Amino acid sequence: MKKAFKFYGGVYPPENKITAEKSIEVMPVPDKVALPLIQHTGIKCKALVSRGDTVLLGEEIAEAQGHITAPVHASVSGKVSDITAYLHPYLGVPVEAIVIESDGKDEKVKPKRVYDAYFRCAQKELISAIKDAGITGLGGAAFPTHVKLSPPKDSEIDFLIINGCECEPYITSDDRLMQEHSKEVVEGAKIMMYILGAVKCIIAIEDNKPLAIEIIKNIVFNEPNIDLAVLKAHYPQGSEKQLIKALTGRVVPSNKLPFNSGVIVNNVATAYAVSRAIKEGETLTSRIITVSGKGINNPKNLKVRLGTLLSDIADYCGGLTDDLAQIVMGGPMVGISMPSLNIPVIKGTTGILFFSKKEAIKREYSDCFRCGRCVRVCPMELFPNQLSVFIENNYIEESKQFYPMECIECGCCSYVCPANRPIVQQIRFIKYKICQEQKTEK
Repeated sequence: MKKAFKFYGGVYPPENKITAEKSIEVMPVPDKVALPLIQHTGIKCKALVSRGDTVLLGEEIAEAQGHITAPVHASVSGKVSDITAYLHPYLGVPVEAIVIESDGKDEKVKPKRVYDAYFRCAQKELISAIKDAGITGLGGAAFPTHVKLSPPKDSEIDFLIINGCECEPYITSDDRLMQEHSKEVVEGAKIMMYILGAVKCIIAIEDNKPLAIEIIKNIVFNEPNIDLAVLKAHYPQGSEKQLIKALTGRVVPSNKLPFNSGVIVNNVATAYAVSRAIKEGETLTSRIITVSGKGINNPKNLKVRLGTLLSDIADYCGGLTDDLAQIVMGGPMVGISMPSLNIPVIKGTTGILFFSKKEAIKREYSDCFRCGRCVRVCPMELFPNQLSVFIENNYIEESKQFYPMECIECGCCSYVCPANRPIVQQIRFIKYKICQEQKTEK
């Protein structure tokens, strides 16, 4: 078992893993799904269907445009009832979505080629199959996986890291996936190693998941090129740069990506999806999420169809409690508040948290009194306090000397701030303004 290094900063929030012992349930097919044409980092897809068309489960309904993009597939069989705008859970603006009314038959499209002996195929062919399956990073970032598996030709990738840390409080979907589908996770890792030409793979799991650790350990025992690393539960251990530092001792340079350090990181759910695509010919039409918090009657780990509305999920989980105060998509550290239940699950959705008044994130904040707590916990060793004050006064140019683009938006600064300042949201705004400036200059 591999020994891990430490990274600077971080916090130890209460874990609240109240669904850790709940097996994955498959949610029944919803009456309708709404599939946004952008569910990934990159360019929006182009619809291939029109209102009134009949589609099959797994059929491509929106094609990829450009390089950094991933197609969208029907997650139910039925009829396209509308193509209209739905509020995008992460972009915060309405985005065109294909609405499909389910016919209840779940008739599947014929799977594309299955690659049982993938190691006899060209890497390009497998990358193309992963793209056609619409797979994106399922840890939350939703970066197209085929792009991540295609680093520049002069990059030598010697390490693949499979991220099973799941350091966000409440979320347990990856933990359950590793317990219930461990063989597919390891098989997905082997496929990605072959594609990248990586000589070593490390599966990283935090020490608060003992059953997953035991199961994965038994599987990789006979895999000489795959190690298991058990890391101390420490947020944000699952962040790419922190994970690379902890497992290899390497530091990803400023303004660079992990491949610049010879490493590619993928989530365990992404590895599972890759295995299903290559070995079973499946397109990405569903994912496993955690539904938790004291604002929902029956918290669960669920396998849901992409495009399922939060209202249907809430109903299936026994409805909302009278004490509900906030709905968050994702974990409490980096998740985003949802204004309604009429919002669909997309590829990057790891969980939906229904918070009671006691659990809800506080909104009112006061002036920074320079206690420095945010500086001591920032894993990127930035000065979040300075950035927060600069954006409050609209000093965008002055903020650049404190490297806001290096922020990984983990939320540690906001978590420890005694003044309840929304520091991470403020830094996101600085980053947005700087990106807008750069686009104008081009």
